[in-house]
Amino acid sequence: MAVWMTLVSVSTFWLVIGFFGPLLIPNSPNKDLIRTMIILTAICCWMFWIVVYLHQLNPLIGPQIPVKTIKWISKQWGDAKLLVSK
Repeated sequence: MAVWMTLVSVSTFWLVIGFFGPLLIPNSPNKDLIRTMIILTAICCWMFWIVVYLHQLNPLIGPQIPVKTIKWISKQWGDAKLLVSK
């Protein structure tokens, strides 16, 4: 449920920026350029966010701890004989 809530809320935010942002631009010679910049900025920010967010949901490689650190932790916690074979 939290995944969908986050996806919908952030996607809605960038959709609002991309849709209503260009409508707030006053008339000027560069109006079309500024509108294009706002729309492209919203699209790029949303794409960057969605890629990072989706990669965090199911990482390919988990966190890795060096063997030396594992031995030190097991010695400090008192389970060295159970966790680490010598």
